[in-house]
Amino acid sequence: MMDAKKVTALLRKKGFKVTPQRLAIYNVLCNTKAHPNAEMIFNKLQPYYPTMSLATIYKTIDILKEIGLIQVINVGEDSLRYDAVVELHPHIRCTVCNKVEDIMQFDFSPAIKAVAENTSYDLSGQQFYFYGVCPECQAKSNLKIG
Repeated sequence: MMDAKKVTALLRKKGFKVTPQRLAIYNVLCNTKAHPNAEMIFNKLQPYYPTMSLATIYKTIDILKEIGLIQVINVGEDSLRYDAVVELHPHIRCTVCNKVEDIMQFDFSPAIKAVAENTSYDLSGQQFYFYGVCPECQAKSNLKIG
């Protein structure tokens, strides 16, 4: 994740205007592990930027993705989620509360190699998602997962 000066420089270098709203959206993503969707970001920033629209959120997300500052994740919900951690890592989503978390220190090498060898594809990327019931939801419902 980059500091504001580096983000500002990168936006300018790529030909995008630097606005307080764009910096605020990136800042929200850098300071949460919740993997928010656009509406969550909008709700978080609304008190500080009351004139900002949801369209501004989506446009900024597209720009941040294009310049490599965030990744878009689709964990099987109605809306996409966003993550400022762009290094390759899988995510896990609770099927009860919909919390999304990072799984770090995960070795993808064998899976990526096997897919490339078995499909003859020239791979350009990958995303891994896992689903289950988080410990908090298990405790709430006394549900034991195997």
